[in-house]
Amino acid sequence: MITRYFGAGSIALAMFAAAAPAHADDCTKPGANPLTGAPTAPKGVTDTVIGSVDLGKEIGVDGRQLRTRRLVVQPGGIVPLHSHVDRPALIYTVSGAITEHRSSCMVPIEHKAGSIAREADGISHYWINHGRVPAVLLSSDVHHGN
Repeated sequence: MITRYFGAGSIALAMFAAAAPAHADDCTKPGANPLTGAPTAPKGVTDTVIGSVDLGKEIGVDGRQLRTRRLVVQPGGIVPLHSHVDRPALIYTVSGAITEHRSSCMVPIEHKAGSIAREADGISHYWINHGRVPAVLLSSDVHHGN
């Protein structure tokens, strides 16, 4: 009986180890990008807060929340230009793909399902879904507000 469970556990562990790890889609051409003509209004995006933690109560950082949101960006949809000054975030692409235009990168960055993007260091950026299917993203950030 123990052998049966050990064997199944070994198979599960091997499958987990063989799974592709999440990775960051890095900029291939770093440099200052003025983001001229960047969109300033959202289009085809739903943004739902799915959970948050008051960091003032947890770790004494008053007025800040750790929150996680689910964004669905429809084909042709836009997450408009915004800044991450004092608001770090990690964005996980659950499904679909989306293109990021970033102030610290001279070329667009393509984020595919299974990748994670680091948004910090005061960058500004916007995202566009050039694909044919919705892009589903999970965004966790340190946000001002309660």
